[in-house]
Amino acid sequence: MNVHAIAAIYRFEMARTFRTLTQSIASPVLSTSLYFVVFGAAIGARMGDIEGVSYGAFIIPGLIMLALLNESISNASFGIYMPKWAGTIYELLSAPVSYVEVVIGYVGAAATKSVMLGVLILATARLFVPYEIAHPLWMLAFLVLTAVTFSLFGFIIGLWADDFQKLQVIPLMIVTPLTFLGGAFYSISMLPPAWQKLTLFNPVVYLISGFRWSFYGIADVNVAVSAAAILGFLALCLLAVWWIFKTGYKLKA
Repeated sequence: MNVHAIAAIYRFEMARTFRTLTQSIASPVLSTSLYFVVFGAAIGARMGDIEGVSYGAFIIPGLIMLALLNESISNASFGIYMPKWAGTIYELLSAPVSYVEVVIGYVGAAATKSVMLGVLILATARLFVPYEIAHPLWMLAFLVLTAVTFSLFGFIIGLWADDFQKLQVIPLMIVTPLTFLGGAFYSISMLPPAWQKLTLFNPVVYLISGFRWSFYGIADVNVAVSAAAILGFLALCLLAVWWIFKTGYKLKA
């Protein structure tokens, strides 16, 4: 294992983040803050509690998950796509670096950025609504697992994409709608019975439900099922990356 190569990729990606703080950190935090203002303060003040939790506090896990999924995918996909697009990928190809080290470096940096963003949003939420975290270790575990899993998913998208449009298709057309329909702003128990059953086919439901349980001890599905869902998706992403490179895929501009 070439630790120096992993560290070099990781540092380069983190340095790129700090060079573009407005785009990478400030913009997602500001966007999420607007959700807190509109849904948490304005609308939430006129809504009752949901399972004993104020509406403003109830949506915190969903909003963090919304930002986390999109930013994890975006960070990782752009991280590997930009060197391909700019042609600087040849510098990486000429170095004694295996695909395992490339994946660890890019995915590790993308996941770190997403966790930082999640923590910042969590701190920002305190300015708008009071909340408590019932299971902080589980909250951190779900946060890190989700960031790593969807950063890995984003890395796969970056390998697949051959233009900028493809980088945005899955986050905008699939992930964001699934997050909105996955209980980010409501409990699925509020839906009619038929829709409750249909919603269980949405994989994001299990992520948001498990994350919300770590805050308030309430969940739409069993927390063990939520943990199994995120671990299962992580395993699928790892298998997909292994298969991509095992079948002879070569990084190229």
